Amino acid sequence: MSETILVVDDERDLELIICQKFRKKIHNQQYAFFFAYNGIEALEQLKAHPEISIILTDINMPEMDGLTLLSHINSRHNPLLKTIIISAYDDMNNIRNAMNNGAIDFLTKPIDLNDLEITLENTIQRLNEIRTLIIDRQQLLTIKQDLKIAQNIQNSFLPKKSSLQSDICQFSVFGTTRPALEVGGDFYDFFYIDDHRLGFVIGDVAGKGIGAAMFMGVSRILIRAAGQTAKSSVECISYVNNIICETSENIFVAVFYGILDCQTGQIDYTNAGHTAPFILKNNGIVENVSTNHNTVVGVMANYAYKSSSLQLHNGDTFFICTDGMTEAFNSENNVYGTEHIQKQLSQLSGQNPENIVNHLLQDVLNYVQNTKQVDDITLLAVKFETKQ
Repeated sequence: MSETILVVDDERDLELIICQKFRKKIHNQQYAFFFAYNGIEALEQLKAHPEISIILTDINMPEMDGLTLLSHINSRHNPLLKTIIISAYDDMNNIRNAMNNGAIDFLTKPIDLNDLEITLENTIQRLNEIRTLIIDRQQLLTIKQDLKIAQNIQNSFLPKKSSLQSDICQFSVFGTTRPALEVGGDFYDFFYIDDHRLGFVIGDVAGKGIGAAMFMGVSRILIRAAGQTAKSSVECISYVNNIICETSENIFVAVFYGILDCQTGQIDYTNAGHTAPFILKNNGIVENVSTNHNTVVGVMANYAYKSSSLQLHNGDTFFICTDGMTEAFNSENNVYGTEHIQKQLSQLSGQNPENIVNHLLQDVLNYVQNTKQVDDITLLAVKFETKQ
């Protein structure tokens, strides 16, 4: 693509001189020149040839001088239109005025053609840098738009309701996630399996960003689908593990999947490499939940997962979070840790899951303060209450 240059000067011999000087570049379509003899003609040329990127203009011309032309050029606010001023050496006041008002460079008369060539090359280099920046900015805007779309899609995977109810008992569920980037690899979900069982899951895909977000959506859908038909938590996780191992490489997800029987308060659960949960008892005591040391989902096909069970009593709350919370660091490089979680939970006895989750999320954010979040944070709470 040729660089298009407009020369504005009332000395008509300059047209011949320039065409002769740059004849090879004109022939090779590196440069294309247009000529005008005053500012008014220059504006007409700009209108007829919007591809013009460099204007080489004299200051002193009839009808419209170069400074007035420069003011018209500035009003276009076109970063890809650069002006070089030509004037007599003793006219430095006008040259300074022009430079202060947007001219990128200047030449003095009589024009040194070698200096003109260097000046044009330097100006073209600056233009190319600006063009690159504009392309990069457009690509960045496109990426941001794509991330926004991905964020909306990811949010659509999360539960729309924060609580569910049963005719047999009452339980409330609440979860939230805070990605480290625009989109993340953490997820949570809860759903009815039948009229008295609630399935709930929290997961942490290895990595962050678009790839993790896509895999998060796949994992969530697979677990929800398998959970509707599997007879137990371990059957569900084993099935999902084999599917992921067959279809994905070098991607894995830490998952905790539990099934709450709302008739008894018993939870059947399988922990596949996830952080351990807690139980907030109705008397304010916080208990750590022991789990089997299963591997994460997606690493080994036909892996023999082991399940466990626990008992919730009236008013007990089950709480679990991803390691983005337990491993959050503050400015002094101290980790948030499980002790903070236990301390905060012990103060929240009797609260509903939404209050518990929101309180703990705010507490960890207060702890890290302005430290950059490096991992996704997801929290999930399930409270069991028998109906009187």
